[in-house]
Amino acid sequence: MENTYIKEKTFEKFDFNSNPLTKGDYENCLFLNCDFSNSDLSDCDFIDCEFSSCNLSLSKLNQTAFRGIQFKNCKMVGLRFNGCNEFGLSFTFVDCILSHSSFYKIKIKKTTFQNSQLNEADFTECDLTGALFDNCDLTKAIFYNTVIEKADFRTSFNYSIDPETNHLKKARFSIYGIPGLLEKYDVIIDDNI
Repeated sequence: MENTYIKEKTFEKFDFNSNPLTKGDYENCLFLNCDFSNSDLSDCDFIDCEFSSCNLSLSKLNQTAFRGIQFKNCKMVGLRFNGCNEFGLSFTFVDCILSHSSFYKIKIKKTTFQNSQLNEADFTECDLTGALFDNCDLTKAIFYNTVIEKADFRTSFNYSIDPETNHLKKARFSIYGIPGLLEKYDVIIDDNI
């Protein structure tokens, strides 16, 4: 059976719970105010698409391809990106809620996370080389054996990253982020002297 190929189409206010998205290839498409929550997006290929103000929470992403994707103002709670097709995997997140999502063991170098909530997101063994975390809330996000070399956390907050169990070479942090790097030592850092 041949895959459906859809190019340069706008999907606005679609509810993909009641009418599931047709499996296939979507190129240069815009998904605006769509509800994908609990949908099965497995084996779909999205190339140079934009998802704006969509809810993708708890969607299945088995072998889903995201190549050159922009997510803006999307709710994406509990997604397992580690199930995605890793070939060409690339995306940008702006004003998104990605809490409880998993990026376990995937390579997403130079990914931008901007103004996003990443509470309890799992970055275990993920390659985030050169990633930008701009004004992101990383409360209880998990970093273990994570490559964050040359990543930029200067404007982000509430993270706890153990320098002994992660690869931090040339990663950038602000002076205000130092407590998040020393948390396991239970030291008190006081700037009122």
